[in-house]
Amino acid sequence: MADEPADWATWTTKNVRSGPGGVRSAEGAQLSGDLSVHTTWTGTEAILTVQYTDAQDWYTLQGSPIEVSDEQAARALHQQAVEAVRSGGGAALPPPA
Repeated sequence: MADEPADWATWTTKNVRSGPGGVRSAEGAQLSGDLSVHTTWTGTEAILTVQYTDAQDWYTLQGSPIEVSDEQAARALHQQAVEAVRSGGGAALPPPA
């Protein structure tokens, strides 16, 4: 029997207005304004990226990727990232607990 592909999931939230100070990317960019937040869960980790809504370039959210063992936790992390973007202040992912 062939190996089955790993579980994975993806979520995108568009038109998230960042709070003052925006968000920080791993690439060193500071983004603010109308942003989209995207999460890909690979089955073992969540990769979170942000972009100016409808732009081509995506930036890795500071602190990503982060180990996440199940889909429900990855979905919750995506929502936390959306709320962090809304809060601004140079938002980044919190370190793993």
